[in-house]
Amino acid sequence: MAVHYCALCRRSSFSGRRHLYSAAHRRRLREVLSRLQEEVAAARAAAAAAEEEDGGGDGGAAVRRYDPAEHDRRVWCPCCGSGVRRDGRRGPLALPRAALLQHLAGPEHRRETARFWREHRAEAALREQCVVPAEEYERYARALERAVAAHQRREEERIRQMAADIREAERRQRETVRAALQLQTEPEPRAGPASHGPPAAPQRDTSQDAEQPGPSGTHMGPDLNWMEPSQALTFIGHQDTEGKGNVHTGAKPPWLMEEEEEEDGSKQIGPSYEEFLKQKEKQKLKKLPPERVGANFDHTSQTGDGWLPSFGRVWNHGRRWQSRHQFRTESGEKKKKR
Repeated sequence: MAVHYCALCRRSSFSGRRHLYSAAHRRRLREVLSRLQEEVAAARAAAAAAEEEDGGGDGGAAVRRYDPAEHDRRVWCPCCGSGVRRDGRRGPLALPRAALLQHLAGPEHRRETARFWREHRAEAALREQCVVPAEEYERYARALERAVAAHQRREEERIRQMAADIREAERRQRETVRAALQLQTEPEPRAGPASHGPPAAPQRDTSQDAEQPGPSGTHMGPDLNWMEPSQALTFIGHQDTEGKGNVHTGAKPPWLMEEEEEEDGSKQIGPSYEEFLKQKEKQKLKKLPPERVGANFDHTSQTGDGWLPSFGRVWNHGRRWQSRHQFRTESGEKKKKR
């Protein structure tokens, strides 16, 4: 039996084309066709709504503002084996379901649908539910063109209204400025006799009110006549500090004073270099396992040269037979001495 590869199930079958009649293939075929039928039904419903709005509505549902997150979606077409854009686009406008309807009404989709039905042995009654008649798409396209034209007219009218509002606001602003300038240029009425006018205000010292030099005529120096003549301050005497001044006595601020350095240079800030090296060695030892051999060895203890074992000569230089002969020679000499 020849091996048959099913692109719909994405598996190879060793039973040949009998796989097309198996329960797994039929179930997979129903799932794929049901999703396609839902998309086709939604597209045809959108076309019918656009035609109804074209007859009596404003066409707002057929044309929307383009949003990439919403209108860049794709629909998988199992008949053609490719993804198809769901919504169309016309400049800054999005046309819901327009691209999918154009694909479903095209001759290529109809040809691929016939091939898909023939290869996978699908029910012939479901074929017309996965395609859109060309006449229906032509009616939808005409209604869509009228909806786009109506939307453009509404946008132009809105722009003209905004321009008129801006011109009206500018006109009112110019009139307000002109009225304010006219009030400033009108001559002030002359004052009448002093006996008929209101009581004169107390005169002030004009020497202090004179304009002082500086930006925008601001006073650069302190006003020394801020107190009333009847008020007086109590003098509490000079506050002297022991060798230290403050801001009020005119002393130098602490951040401008030089620090007194010791002449011998014995003052040291921070640990010494030797202490730093010891701390560095301790940090290295912390990374080693605590149960290692020699972890508790006291390196400060004093040991002599005789702590090494004197048997076997394993600590001497040279070959092992030299160590053996040397050990025997020493042993014989010790026996003679006894």
